[in-house]
Amino acid sequence: MGLFDIFRKKKTDEKNEATQDNLEQADKQQNVQEQAPITDDTDVSEVTDGTDIVSTTSEEETVDDTVVSDDTATSDENITNETVVADETIATTAPTIDTDDADVSEVADKADIVSTTSDDEAHTSTDEQALYNKGLTKSRGGFAERFNRFLANFRTVDEDFFDDLEETLIGSDVGFDMVIRISDELREEVKLKNAKRKEDVSDVIIKKLVDIYEEEGSGEDNQMHFAPTGQPTIIMFVGVNGVGKTTTIGKLASQYQKAGKRVLLAAADTFRAGATKQLQEWGAIAQVPVVAGKDKSDPASVVFEAVKRARDEAYDVLFIDTAGRLQNNFNLMQELEKMKRVVQREIPDAPHEVLLVLDATTGQNAIQQAKLFKDSTDVTGIVLTKMDGTAKGGIVFAIRSEMHLPVKWIGFGEKATDLRVFKPEEFVYGLFKDLVES
Repeated sequence: MGLFDIFRKKKTDEKNEATQDNLEQADKQQNVQEQAPITDDTDVSEVTDGTDIVSTTSEEETVDDTVVSDDTATSDENITNETVVADETIATTAPTIDTDDADVSEVADKADIVSTTSDDEAHTSTDEQALYNKGLTKSRGGFAERFNRFLANFRTVDEDFFDDLEETLIGSDVGFDMVIRISDELREEVKLKNAKRKEDVSDVIIKKLVDIYEEEGSGEDNQMHFAPTGQPTIIMFVGVNGVGKTTTIGKLASQYQKAGKRVLLAAADTFRAGATKQLQEWGAIAQVPVVAGKDKSDPASVVFEAVKRARDEAYDVLFIDTAGRLQNNFNLMQELEKMKRVVQREIPDAPHEVLLVLDATTGQNAIQQAKLFKDSTDVTGIVLTKMDGTAKGGIVFAIRSEMHLPVKWIGFGEKATDLRVFKPEEFVYGLFKDLVES
């Protein structure tokens, strides 16, 4: 089943549930009316009896709702367990924390990056669909507002229609190349399907957008890669300053550590003021050690020490934080290549992942950053942060169309559990569910 078919099924199920709820509500109201007295000379005691009947019905409904809530919690446990991708679970005691410079009291005060979510809270978090629906509220609002405004002006499929469509999609960060392709392919398809109603036109456009997204991603590897048993998995994080790179590492470290993995962090961003301290704070939160050097020291030396320790002390995962100074991008890319060579000298098939962290709210600037890093490093996937902000949503389609890179993780908030494995079917539904319906 394709993404669009999944989207339509979810929409249909949502409609059916809403209809069923309305029918049940109508039945309840009818039952109440039948129990209530209808004559003018009604005895007060009879009215009281009718009220008792209504109250009893409400209590029964509450009990039923409680049962449903319990089932949902059970489902959430399963979903959360599947969120952190890991090949095997290794039971271990929490490692010591190498955070000599980190002030624990300062860590507790940093509400913007601290995640105090307990294991129980993580297991009882909302399901994936609810998380995507909530996280994409602002993106969906902006996208739906543009799209529905475009459809409100729809009269006929002519050149003005396609001009307005292109402007709408470009304004939603879909990306120029994909917009032109959609426009060209829709010219024949709209006529072929004889789409005249707004609902029909909406369906054709969404289907084309989703179909092209799927087609562009054929052959892409959306899964995280892990080292063979007995070796540490090395994951490098790249990206410009300010996109949430260090915070993303901290969130993933917390998730993997709670899944039973032995996690080690490397503070290889030695030039940005406070970068090492911030990673050490996340290390304290996630209860994982951090390998750090002195300020302005060679990042490759930090990476060397971290890889050596990860291998010698049998860590499962090593996350490497790197610098992101675009104003000096030649030296930046030289540093990244040097770090990669150091890693491969110790573990030939590493790094197993090079994840590019992008801020979704920056729109087309994120695409330019992706191009720069992809041209200079072997990026294997995207981590898209701040999707709960003012991101327009179309950026996901632009990344796939222009960069041919899979989005592997997506962030909706500040807590560690708000960073999730990217699920295209939930994203498509969450983004398009408020558009004109058929």
